[in-house]
Amino acid sequence: MSLESLREVALDWPFPRTEEGTLPPVLDELRRKPPTAVRIPEGATSSRLAWLVTRYEDVRTALAHPLLSADETRPGAPVRIQLPPGERPSSYLRMDDPEHGRLRGLIQKEFTARRVRGLEDDISALTERLLDEFAALPQPADLHDAFSRKLPTLVIGRLLGVPEADYAFFIETTRVVISQEDPAVAYGAYLDISTYLRELAEAKLEEPKDDLISRLVTYVASGEITLSELVGIALLVLVAGHETTTNQIALNILSLLDDDELRERVAADDGALVPEFVEESLRFWSISQDAIVRQAIEDVEIGGVLFEAGDPVVISIPAGNHDERMYGCPHKLDIDRDSSGHLQWGYGPHFCQGKPLAQLEMHLAMRALLRRFPDMKLAAEPQTLFRKNTVFHGLTHLPVTW
Repeated sequence: MSLESLREVALDWPFPRTEEGTLPPVLDELRRKPPTAVRIPEGATSSRLAWLVTRYEDVRTALAHPLLSADETRPGAPVRIQLPPGERPSSYLRMDDPEHGRLRGLIQKEFTARRVRGLEDDISALTERLLDEFAALPQPADLHDAFSRKLPTLVIGRLLGVPEADYAFFIETTRVVISQEDPAVAYGAYLDISTYLRELAEAKLEEPKDDLISRLVTYVASGEITLSELVGIALLVLVAGHETTTNQIALNILSLLDDDELRERVAADDGALVPEFVEESLRFWSISQDAIVRQAIEDVEIGGVLFEAGDPVVISIPAGNHDERMYGCPHKLDIDRDSSGHLQWGYGPHFCQGKPLAQLEMHLAMRALLRRFPDMKLAAEPQTLFRKNTVFHGLTHLPVTW
């Protein structure tokens, strides 16, 4: 059974979430079947068919399989973020080894658990400062705009060496880049942020400082990487380190504001259950929106289906995270379950490098918020808060009173 033979029954992808922001119900149905055919819409590339992988074990297998290529420059490779492949700085997220490992290794030490622990005091101080500023606002106030969007911005901006005066620019441009409403507009924003990062790197070649981009420009100066590769690394750190953590913090907060019993349990004992809550919230919301795409470089069988060489593959992290064979009652946010095997951090060679930093930010943010605002309440209906048509699920705003 080939992809082409399923053209008439292929489902249009991506699937929209529910009004409540939860996963598309169709994923539950598809998980009962072997990988199925979906149609990737026309955008940066022409429309094409792909296999959709939804079961937990199949997702793990696909994420780590050496015959499924992440290289978006291969002919016929699928594209999730609607930017023309080959016309962007080389992000190692869409590369295979050895190039993937070469570039990934350049920043690995920036995100070790030991290095991240050294940032705890600074991130804690930033958290308290933002909450001080938030507390002075008239009520109701937008907690997403004042806090959950700003904290990851400040953290990743300082890590990269972006001047604080430019933070508003890269918040807006990264938001547009991952929006899927208009590929042409997304591409324009992508060019803007790429140009900005290139110019920032060129400035640090002349005047380096104590930041990630300055450390990377030493590799440019020695000829180990190109300036384009540096921009690709910086853009990946910016988007992955800012957009994902921003939206996950907001969804964590919403989960607690929408469930008094859950909030009481998570807040008890100075937030002792915050780590468990964060991991379960990551599994439950699964914000990556089927953002992982691959291409078979040889014939390979996954989930009982033969993917032929050249076939595009969509790997559904959300579907895998809600597989009832792995997690009982998967559509319930349950902090008593063991969520440690969830797939939101990825799996295999492209596992998220920023996990220690993102975890630290979320733990500090949730504990501080629960301690300082125990009576906070949501000031809008939850279904009015979710953003649509975007690579990472999240909120547009989060109005609250306290």
